[in-house]
Amino acid sequence: MDISAFPRRFALSRRFSLGAPGHFTVSPDGRRVVFTRTRGGLDPLGELWLHEGGRERLLASAEVTDGPLPEAERIRRERARERSEGIVSYATDRDVRLVVHTVGGALRAVRTSGGPSFPLPAAGPAVDPRPSPDGRHIAYVSDGALRVMSLDGTERLCLAPEAPEVTYGLAEHAAAESMGRRRGHWWAPDGSALLVARVDPTPMPLWHLGDAADPAKPPRAFRYPAAGTANAEVTLHVVTLDGGRAEVLWDRAAFEYLATAHWDAHGPVISVQSRDQRVLRVLAVDPTTGTTELLHERRDPAWVELVPGAPARTASGTPVVPWERGDTRRLRIGGFLTPDGLQVAEVLGTDGERVLFTGWDSPFERHVWSYEPERGLTRLSREPGVHTAAMGGPTVVLDSRTPEGHRVTVLRDGEPVGTIGSLTADPLVVPRPEHLTLGERELPGLLFLPSWHEPGARRLPVLLCPYSGPGVRLAVRARTWMSCVAQWFAEQGFAVLTVDGRGTPGRGPSWEKAVHGDQLTPVLEDQIDGLRAAAAHCPDLDLGRVGIRGWSFGGTLAAAAVLRHPEIFHAAVSGAAPSDQRLYDTHWKERFLGHPDEEPEHYARSSTIHDAPLLRRPLLLIHGLADDNVTAAHTLRMSAALLAAGRPHTVLPLSGATHMAGGGTAGQLLLFEVNFLRNALDG
Repeated sequence: MDISAFPRRFALSRRFSLGAPGHFTVSPDGRRVVFTRTRGGLDPLGELWLHEGGRERLLASAEVTDGPLPEAERIRRERARERSEGIVSYATDRDVRLVVHTVGGALRAVRTSGGPSFPLPAAGPAVDPRPSPDGRHIAYVSDGALRVMSLDGTERLCLAPEAPEVTYGLAEHAAAESMGRRRGHWWAPDGSALLVARVDPTPMPLWHLGDAADPAKPPRAFRYPAAGTANAEVTLHVVTLDGGRAEVLWDRAAFEYLATAHWDAHGPVISVQSRDQRVLRVLAVDPTTGTTELLHERRDPAWVELVPGAPARTASGTPVVPWERGDTRRLRIGGFLTPDGLQVAEVLGTDGERVLFTGWDSPFERHVWSYEPERGLTRLSREPGVHTAAMGGPTVVLDSRTPEGHRVTVLRDGEPVGTIGSLTADPLVVPRPEHLTLGERELPGLLFLPSWHEPGARRLPVLLCPYSGPGVRLAVRARTWMSCVAQWFAEQGFAVLTVDGRGTPGRGPSWEKAVHGDQLTPVLEDQIDGLRAAAAHCPDLDLGRVGIRGWSFGGTLAAAAVLRHPEIFHAAVSGAAPSDQRLYDTHWKERFLGHPDEEPEHYARSSTIHDAPLLRRPLLLIHGLADDNVTAAHTLRMSAALLAAGRPHTVLPLSGATHMAGGGTAGQLLLFEVNFLRNALDG
């Protein structure tokens, strides 16, 4: 196995994401599946594809890579972590006959029945186009205005912003980055009206992001809702195609977050959340008057977790809502309650009375489940892995990450009838982790050893590669880009350990909320316990040479490890790390730490910048200078604090890189890290 080309392959494949099909939409009769995919594992150009009758057919190609994107589209892609170019998203009518998309801001459409894609005469660069359910009209956002036109280009409606920074039809930063709501407009089922979000970001602080590599370029100004500061003002409006308008009314002073919105056959439904996130209300909206009625309320002394896809309703109007007690997050579907111990992760959708959802029923696997009143609960994914799905009629498209790689299977009535090709690049390494349950808290862990290592022949330096933060599981029974990277580090001579501790999803509410008020102490305890248990299991781990690397929350964890426990951790690589939690966004950070003015001690104990004088070990800080999620100010302030305390450290700025740090930078970064760690642990 020649793995010398792995870093370059990792970069060119955009972390092995290119060539993977995704964004599946299944027609109501189950006959057609639309999806996006590039033509190969090293091809960055996304295209639209159709699976029908057991065959795949190209629907639309971007033909050339994107030109300058509208700023709103660039931001939308960054929030969604889109790594390809060209066609990366789309929307369809109800029957999946008409598909609309953009290429470099140009609005285009294609029919699944056949024929080439065709341009639509938009008023300007288009963002997030969506056809009406009947396919007669297209809604899209251009320069902050929500516009609706007929297919012939006749404009039917325009909600123009009243001020330069106001937008209609887009999600604000906190919703797109931290709530999982990336939409800002929703069609009525009959196509006669829309539910539209109006966002006024001006209450938020104005930040500036400059290009340090190009001092002649003016900085980009943007609004950022830093913890403890004001959020954007978000209102909702029901607008009809003939110009009627009603504002949706709820107590916005008490519930300033619009968490979810959708419009089904029973009317519009929204969920709104209090600033402290301890109360979530589900409201039915009268589309004529805008008045609301309480349907459901959830409360929690820490925070109410937002479950993607919930709330939902079946065709009969049966509510589908999360239900939490102690150690289990379950799903209530009318009078039915999913079993204790099955940790619900996401509601994927409803079809008739059928409900499709994912859940963790073991520490290392997430499966797809279907519930129907007549058939009860059925697990659709059968092989070990991490699975998700999309459905329409009798068809379910099962999207599976397994130990062997990525596989997409088309099921009809629960049985396989076809596949959709995954064309991802060969990673050149074969992850071979040992799945471990570590310590008294039964921490899920993965241990990667070099393929050439013989037990007892030599002791190996240890490298921890955790994220161990909210919303992400790494210790899973699946081949992911993270497991490929872990195995590559192992082949360089490390024993690589990944541990998911308290605060990670899939182990229940009590496990997730154990970090409330302190996001570092319990997480560090779990990493240390996992390390010691792994060393007891495998004596070849050299606890005298322990490094740790991480990105984003994992980067904060890595820095905290060497700062607070230098007796255990001997070197760290900290990438894109929030070092001062007050500089991170309101919805995400206040969820775990509360309001910084009310509970400043929570922010102090969770911010590594206060620990700068404690540094005794080699520390590498990495940050993209174009990161508008975790800005480089975190690393720059951390470096300044270390310098002021007289603590030597290394800083690697990535010019032009965002929070994803993609492109050729990704491959070279791996080589830089491994050299730093070798020198630090073996020097």
